[in-house]
Amino acid sequence: MPVEMLSPLVTLMSIPSPSEGVWHIGPVPIRGYALCIILGIVLAIWIGEKRWVARGGASGEVSDLAIWAVPFGLVGGRLYHVATDWELYFGEGKNPVTALYVWRGGLGIWGAIALGAVGAWLYTRSRGIKLLPMLDALAPGVLVAQAMGRWGNWFNQELYGRPTDLPWGLEIDVAHRETRFLDVATYHPTFLYECLWNLAAFALLIWLDRRFKLGHGRVLALYVMLYTAGRGWIENLRVDEVQLNNVFGLRFNVWTSIVLFVLAAIFFVWSARRHPGREDVVRTRPPAGESGGGSDSEPAAADETASGPTA
Repeated sequence: MPVEMLSPLVTLMSIPSPSEGVWHIGPVPIRGYALCIILGIVLAIWIGEKRWVARGGASGEVSDLAIWAVPFGLVGGRLYHVATDWELYFGEGKNPVTALYVWRGGLGIWGAIALGAVGAWLYTRSRGIKLLPMLDALAPGVLVAQAMGRWGNWFNQELYGRPTDLPWGLEIDVAHRETRFLDVATYHPTFLYECLWNLAAFALLIWLDRRFKLGHGRVLALYVMLYTAGRGWIENLRVDEVQLNNVFGLRFNVWTSIVLFVLAAIFFVWSARRHPGREDVVRTRPPAGESGGGSDSEPAAADETASGPTA
């Protein structure tokens, strides 16, 4: 239903979109999308640092890890987006260079997670840190980062959902509407749905971890399960045209969520049976500059007996 036919009350209660997503300080553009991504990364590092130290890690290690994981994650996120929507950048009339324009939006979360984990693995391996305890410490903060990052879609007026006349409908300017919905002004605010879902999942994940002292990658597995459970139905609301819009009746990212949810659930059950409890030791050798003492300096072999093999 066109928004012009809605009651003034509904229009008044709708969520406005920003009139601009880019501001300039002299010749330097400041983009709302980038600010949201940066804020999310900062919060994820802060949360991860506190959780890692509480697990027995050394202060500053999460910040050091971010130097590896964040660039890997940004590259991975962009590669995933371009690989699954390559027609936007390649072919007749397209400019392949625009595939590098990250600031315009387009970061696939699973590419970011996959290559970000590679960066994390390289760092932890070089520092004698077990990978799974580190990923368990980081996972909840990633949900907060994703929640903040979704506000970048609000600034860009992108990735919104189907038309709606609900009071919390999101106003989209004509220039940003899909061609088949040019006469419709309000849509499901999928950015907000995912933000709220991720923050609720973060709170639940923190509670479950404290209540059951999860370890051996089970916090990470629950993160994947909680996120994909929300992403699946939210993705199904979206109306943006994507290259893999109909894969056996569903968008590709919906299938991705289903498959990853199942794999994470299988890993969670396997981990709980194979390695009950939480790791007592989170590293295979002491931090650089420390000669020993404390649980962190115990040999890896002793830890494998108590807590399973090094991740």
